[in-house]
Amino acid sequence: MSETASEIAGLRAALAASEARAEAAESELAQARAVVSTSEAMIKHLRLEIAKLRREQYGRSSERRARLIDQMELQLEELEAAATEDELVAEMVARTTPVAGGQRRRPARKPFPEHLPRERVVIEAPTTCTCCGSDRIVKMGEDVTDTLEVIPRQWKVVQTVREKFTCRHCEKISQAPAPFHPTPRGWAGPNLLATILFEKFGQHQPLNRQAERYTREGVELSLSTLADQVGACAATLAPVHALIREHVLKADRLHGDDTTVPLLAKGGTKTARLWTYVRDDRPFAGGAPPAALFHFSRDREMAHPNRHLADWQGVLQADAYGGYNDLYRDDRDPGPVESALCWSHARRKFFELADIKGNVRKGKPAHDISPVALEAVTRIDALFDVERQINGLDDTSRLAARQRLSRPLVEELHDWMRAERDTMSKHNPVAKAIAYVFKADRWEAFTRFLEDGRICITNNAAERALRGVALGRKSWLFAGSERGGDRAAFMYSLIVTAKMNDIDPQAWLADVLARLPDMTASQVPTLLPWNWKPSEVHQAA
Repeated sequence: MSETASEIAGLRAALAASEARAEAAESELAQARAVVSTSEAMIKHLRLEIAKLRREQYGRSSERRARLIDQMELQLEELEAAATEDELVAEMVARTTPVAGGQRRRPARKPFPEHLPRERVVIEAPTTCTCCGSDRIVKMGEDVTDTLEVIPRQWKVVQTVREKFTCRHCEKISQAPAPFHPTPRGWAGPNLLATILFEKFGQHQPLNRQAERYTREGVELSLSTLADQVGACAATLAPVHALIREHVLKADRLHGDDTTVPLLAKGGTKTARLWTYVRDDRPFAGGAPPAALFHFSRDREMAHPNRHLADWQGVLQADAYGGYNDLYRDDRDPGPVESALCWSHARRKFFELADIKGNVRKGKPAHDISPVALEAVTRIDALFDVERQINGLDDTSRLAARQRLSRPLVEELHDWMRAERDTMSKHNPVAKAIAYVFKADRWEAFTRFLEDGRICITNNAAERALRGVALGRKSWLFAGSERGGDRAAFMYSLIVTAKMNDIDPQAWLADVLARLPDMTASQVPTLLPWNWKPSEVHQAA
């Protein structure tokens, strides 16, 4: 018996020693990663300085060199942010810390918001009649002209004073504790940090352009300084992002989509991808708050959606991209994902062949359209009309309405497309549009909405979530690195989720950054956009 006890004790000691070695190795790895990130940022910074000095010495160079400097600045921005993020992660691993007009018709202008302060400027009144010159004039009223004006942004330095007191009895010193900054070793207030983050990821203004504008306003903040704070904020906001991710992946139904993102690479750019998975139960009055989760990848390989949804099972609303096919396999663990395809994608292929205005715009005859494609668009539009009537109802009511109104339309559309396809060559553009619907047993996925009232007929929710990315590509041109793409996906998850819950992302980020350092892990859910209530200080602002 004693031998068994000694063996158990020995195994426990070996296990404890193994866990200690694993923790030490994890800490060393985090420290090494931080050192590497810092070194890369320093090297990139020196190269950028050399390029700028050469440009100053030899005069204005070619447009290519100017664009090269812009690319180097963007790469430096990403490396600085990554270095700061890795340093904070290394510190967290080393020591656990608490979660801290004309005839043209013009639209009617809305009145100026009531909450704006009014400055009354009174024009000096006349002392005599402008007609006869008499001084016997009496005020009979006034006319007020409202003019909307803006005051340039005001900067200020907040000095937090902690007075010291000494005790005459015990000679000990008493002083209030130092206030927490939103980021470790921080110097920026939460409103400034929220402005930097939202302008970069919400308004698509790279940090170098922000730095130039701040300098014009009299405050010089270098690109490296701003990038340092972006990386620190990403590490600080990680607990909130983790809760949003958990919430999204708890859904029984998701919208999925992806879009292209140019990624800076040697010799130019390569086409990377930004993926989104959206939980939006509002169409069937599901009650769960909407949220979006973004991911970044260097390519569009099938492995990425498999990794994103590795432990998820439910209904995936997406396009017919083959990269999702592994999710639909019957032998998948934890089980197959059900596919629900988008009727907007199917309609779009017919609409391109029946777009009269598009043909006229391209200089083609208005009659040069396909009547079969036009008929297909008309039939699909009838399904959309039904959906508009039932949007927002509970899933039971939606399913009943679809069985009564949509199913006959779908069955007629199926038979009609089959009959039309049989009369065409397989190379006919309309036949190809019809084949998109029937290819590889897609019809079952297209008609799954007839069996489940929760399913939407389109995947527009995911496309709306990606709309900001499409606009941003014209501004920031490309992602500076893979880490930068991951960070952009991280911030898009926060900002788009706030917008979906009708919350001002910048105000929310400012309040979250101000309150998060003083919070425990159990209190963090109160900061999620659908639970968030602005603090009294923020409401006053």
